[in-house]
Formats: sequence, C-alpha cells, structure tokens
Amino acid sequence: MKNNSEMPLVSIVIPVRNEAAFIERGLSAVLGQTYPKDRIEIVVADGMSTDGTREKILEIAARSEMNILIVDNVKQIAPTGLNRAIEKASGEIIIRVDGHCEIDPDYVANCVELLESGRAEGVGGPIETVGETPRAAAISMAMSSNFGVGGSAFRTINDREMLTDTVAFPGYTRKIIEQAGPFNEELVRNQDDEYNFRIRKLGGRILLSPKIRSRYYSRSTFGSLWRQYFQYGYWKVRVLQMHPKQMSLRQFVPFVFVSSIILLGLLSPFFFAFRLTLAVEVGMYLLANLAASFKVAGSRIRAIPFLSLSFFILHVAYGLGSMFGLFVFRNRWGHRSERATVTE
Repeated sequence: MKNNSEMPLVSIVIPVRNEAAFIERGLSAVLGQTYPKDRIEIVVADGMSTDGTREKILEIAARSEMNILIVDNVKQIAPTGLNRAIEKASGEIIIRVDGHCEIDPDYVANCVELLESGRAEGVGGPIETVGETPRAAAISMAMSSNFGVGGSAFRTINDREMLTDTVAFPGYTRKIIEQAGPFNEELVRNQDDEYNFRIRKLGGRILLSPKIRSRYYSRSTFGSLWRQYFQYGYWKVRVLQMHPKQMSLRQFVPFVFVSSIILLGLLSPFFFAFRLTLAVEVGMYLLANLAASFKVAGSRIRAIPFLSLSFFILHVAYGLGSMFGLFVFRNRWGHRSERATVTE
C-alpha cells in the first residue's frame, strides 16, 4: 500500500461556460473523491461565463481544503479551455471532467488504478444520462439507446470492460498527452473523438471500464438537443477530413438517411418510382422509430411521444449538420494536420 506522498498527483481539468445551474453539483462530486485530497488539484477553465458560474466556483473554492485554480478561456470553447487548463496542470495523471456532469466518489481512484496498471493510456467509463423533467428524461433515454446513438460504447455499454475508440470524461497519463499534443482548437465539437484517434494512432489504448462511472445531465429542451446534434454532425465533417479512418459506419447513417429523403423529395414530383421509394423509406423509418420508442419507454407510456421526437431530432439534426458541414468545409479536404497548435 502506497503512502499518500507516493501516489501520483492528479490534475482534474474542467472546461465550463455558463454552468451556474450545475457547477455546484459537479464540483461537489470532484471534491468528494475518495482519492487523497492532497494529491488532487483542480483547474477550471472558465469561458468568460456571464451567469455567475465563476462567482459560484470562487465561493466553493473559499470553503474547500483542495486547490482550485481558475484560468480564463477567452475563446469560450471546450478545446481552448482544455488546453489552457492542461498548461497549468502539474499532475502525472490528467482527468477531464465537464461542468454538466457528476463523477462517482471513486472515479479518480479507479482511473489512477487502471492507468497505473499499464493496460491503457486513456481510461473512461459508461455515463448515465439523466433528465430532470419529462422532456429531459425522454431525451436522456434516447441518448442512451442503440437506436438513438448507433451503439456508442460509453453511452450504451455498462457491464463489461473493453478497448474502444473514445470515452467521455477521460483520464490520461501525462506521457500520452505530451506525445499527442494539445487539443485541436478548430473543433468546437468532436474534439475528444479526434484527440483519442490521435492517441490510438500513436499506439495508445483507450479503455472503457464499468468501474469508472458518471452522470451527465441531458439537454432539457428539444431546441437545445437539435443545436447540439446539428453541431456534432457539422464538426464531424472536419474530423473526417483530418482523419478518414476515424469514422465508423454508424456516423454516416444519419447523413445518408437525410440526404436520400431530400433527394427523393426533389425528384418525386416527376417520377412515380421516386414517390414510392420515398414513401417506403419514410414509412420504414417511422415504424422503426415507433418500435424503438415503445421498447425504450417500457412501462413509461407517456414518454413515447417525447422519445419518438427525440430520436427524430438525433438523426435528422446530425444528418443535416453533416450536409451543411460538407458544404461549408468543401475546400478543406487535404487539411489533415496531425497535431494542433496552441494559440493564445
């Protein structure tokens, strides 16, 4: 058994912007870790919040025994916040946590144990997506289902350990971060997918373990869910352009579905065959959507309409985002920088 002084120093980096409603819960979970308190430092990168987030962090820091440092993230997006926080971090192990989540009390201890075992250079676990209103609960159920997100491991698998392509709220060794370099500051979304691909390209392993658990609070409105998944689809195009091999089949499905519906819709006034094909495709999707909604809802019958709409938004917003990204980034093919540069 190691003494506290022999245990690795852990830096928890937290990019936030306007998280006043959740930051106290999130930081309280970090402060409540079973890992020795004197071997944890917390670096919060604040994206110039305007809702009182920073003031709440300062209040929590004033009554905490742990070291909480706040750095400015003037560009206000996650990758710049992560880079600013990592620059200030001193830990041998660095764990990314978001302001919109709560980690289990043994999260840090289990990350350290798995990383020190030498079985992986990056670790994470399944996330439990929760909603605090009927709509948010339906959104969380959709985001945790295979039909909704196409089998994303950290959202749908919680009963076994496995090597995977990416994880949420990961812990990394300092060594692999130094090898991989900073997060790509172009990517407003999907920067974690791109970063984990770079790690795997270096020979690093990303381990998903059910011992590492967290809760993520889903979007509470359908409008915010639409914006979130539209951005996922949009920025995934840039990841595709940088790293074609990072993509999996499930990430192309929404684009193919939406683009085929639009194309058939444009051609159907002129040809009966296209009208028939459009009707069949839409009908099959609606049947699959309804079947998945009943299956996921179970006895929660009232959730079915919200679930069905959530599935529709996940698929169509992502697909439209991909289409828009292909247009906007049409001249960026071949721009495949392997390492991002940190900009001030």
